[in-house]
Amino acid sequence: MTDGTLQLLTNAGYFVIALLLAVTVYMIVVPLFEGDKLKKRMASVSAQRDTLRGARMDQLNGERSLRTNDKGLARKLVDRFSLERLLEATDLRDKMAQAGLRGQGPIYKFYFFRMILPIALGCFGLVFLIILNTPGWAMAQRAAATLGLVVFGYYLPGIYVKNMAKKRLASIMAVFPDALDLLLICVESGMSVELAFARVADELAENSVELAEEFHLTTAELSYLSSRRAAFENLARRNDHLGIRSVATALIQAERYGTPLGESLRTMANENRQMRMMAAEKKAAALPAKLTVPMIVFFLPVLFIVILTPAAMRLAGALS
Repeated sequence: MTDGTLQLLTNAGYFVIALLLAVTVYMIVVPLFEGDKLKKRMASVSAQRDTLRGARMDQLNGERSLRTNDKGLARKLVDRFSLERLLEATDLRDKMAQAGLRGQGPIYKFYFFRMILPIALGCFGLVFLIILNTPGWAMAQRAAATLGLVVFGYYLPGIYVKNMAKKRLASIMAVFPDALDLLLICVESGMSVELAFARVADELAENSVELAEEFHLTTAELSYLSSRRAAFENLARRNDHLGIRSVATALIQAERYGTPLGESLRTMANENRQMRMMAAEKKAAALPAKLTVPMIVFFLPVLFIVILTPAAMRLAGALS
């Protein structure tokens, strides 16, 4: 092994160690500055409730639309370059709602980063890959890598929103069957649907802030929207999951046809609990296949080193 190869491996090892240290510090420090997550979520729901109330009052007063006075940098750039039409994303508002991002602000930020990230990553590739040729690649490889960075920057905001929605839905579905049980108890005790949703949201706020947020928002929509069916449909649209859609459909049918809500909630709770168990069993079944590569990469080399090193030392001593 040449000195250049050893130097390259040493530099790579230092880079990996520095990267792991940076990730560790980030994971320790960032949660300290997040603050009270529940308070932030409830403040967001309160703002949405005020928006619904204002929209309803404006509708009653005969006004056609609401206009916001937000003139931030992201909105100015989006409006000036017409990025909503140029970089149009299908069902963006629904995807934002599924990720817990509401209002016009996150939408403007999405289009802003969809414009900025390809430019920034393209400039990075142009400087470090094409001009400086840091990795020492051929021109075709450098051009392909730069183009790949630009494409990655374009799709990165969508990937980020999708991951946020996936994590949020996982947090909701972990406690959703228990929420249905509590909702069933509240309804059978004589509470209205609005009071039942509000009470369950308060009870589950410590276990799942996201589910409490959704139930509080549903309570506000049941109070201020002209149609209760629209509130249940919004609940299903904000949480794209089969179990939640089934519950929303059952609530709509109970509201429209007067069917017993208790039996529907009991059935939905059992089905969602079975779905949660099936998801857990699926993850458990996939665990051996996922552990194969880490065992080959990390465990087996160490095991071979521990077993073969003494024999190699004895053999070297005997030959010397």
